[in-house]
Amino acid sequence: MSAVSPASSALAPENRPLKNHVGPLATARQSLIMAWRGLIKVRRTPEQLFDVTLQPIVFTLMFTYIFGGAIAGDVGSYLPMFIPGIAVQTVLTASVVTGVQLREDMDKGVFDRFRSLPIARSAPLAGALIADLVRYLIASVLTFVMGVLIGYRPEGGLLGMIGAILLMMGVAWAISWIFAFFGVIGRSASAVQGVSFLILFPLTFLSNIFVPVDTMPGWLQAFVNINPVSYLVTAARDLANTGGAGIEVLWAIVGALVVVLVFAPLTVRAYMRRT
Repeated sequence: MSAVSPASSALAPENRPLKNHVGPLATARQSLIMAWRGLIKVRRTPEQLFDVTLQPIVFTLMFTYIFGGAIAGDVGSYLPMFIPGIAVQTVLTASVVTGVQLREDMDKGVFDRFRSLPIARSAPLAGALIADLVRYLIASVLTFVMGVLIGYRPEGGLLGMIGAILLMMGVAWAISWIFAFFGVIGRSASAVQGVSFLILFPLTFLSNIFVPVDTMPGWLQAFVNINPVSYLVTAARDLANTGGAGIEVLWAIVGALVVVLVFAPLTVRAYMRRT
């Protein structure tokens, strides 16, 4: 029997390092393929879309008829203020699922199997974030459609609503990098969900989504006026209700870019360590 030399052993297929370092174009293509995989997975388990299909309908109807008369005197007067606001809350809430599903996939070993494929290591992560854009689109469109059905008539017209939807989708995608970071470093999906909602709920409810800022106590107004969610809500209202783009639109875009520049590298670095 011939002895196996160390050199030949090092060249054995099972001992060779995986060469999944690919170029930018190939990484982008592989990320889109992984995003398509995520959409196919949703088709097989449609209950994953309940939060972006049922929630917009239930929340829009419930809060409109509970708060409309008390805050604005009648539902019709409340809709121009409320519909863009609840659309923002719905889309931002949907972004939490990014981190939760990411943690679940990592716990199940899905990303470990991806490591054996000759693809960029960041492609599964990027693909998951890209696929979630479809969730944000469904949530925002359904909210505006429900608003129109119950009497909302945005003066910005269709283009104004499209602009508001695109802005909300872009900001939600940026925010999803934060929750993806929690998903990578979190110990369990339930822990990721708990921490994410603990951060998101105060930001959405202590904002100008439901009531005018000037009706709040002075100390609360100080927080609401600097709350990033309030800037996004005001920007969405301007686009949908008037078709105009005020300074809040610019601040919302700048804020989203800052979040991506900070949390995208942190998330990718933590993901590379864990996988």
